[in-house]
Amino acid sequence: MEFIADFHIHSKYSRATSREMTVEKIAESAQVKGVKLVGTGDFTHPQWCEELEQKLKPAGNGLYQCSDTYFILVTEVNNTYTQNGKLRRIHNMIFAPDFESVHRINEKLASYGKLMVDGRPTLMLDSKRLVELTLGAGEDVWVIPAHVWTP
Repeated sequence: MEFIADFHIHSKYSRATSREMTVEKIAESAQVKGVKLVGTGDFTHPQWCEELEQKLKPAGNGLYQCSDTYFILVTEVNNTYTQNGKLRRIHNMIFAPDFESVHRINEKLASYGKLMVDGRPTLMLDSKRLVELTLGAGEDVWVIPAHVWTP
């Protein structure tokens, strides 16, 4: 059985991203392309998070639904910090099982960067601290690297 998923997308609130990236358009495009499960992208952005909560319906097991497309709550963050005298930038993805966890994560991350500025916020903390903060926000929260190389 073929199953297609795309976890790494961005909303209309990320830099250099189409203003057409709405929940409905993402769901529609996913159906056309045969994608069954899509990451929401950018749940750290307050306006996007609000839209997600309004437009996605719980589907169980940490999934949400808009029309026939399933969504999983995910965001990408840009971790910026200095290590051994060198500036480091690492992009990480955070997955959350529910909006309660998302709100706890966003509350913790707001101390390290301006979440409203970009859908992919820059956070002044290293990946180890990011993992510590986010895993403490709830069960089934995951953190994974977003890229092999940071663009």
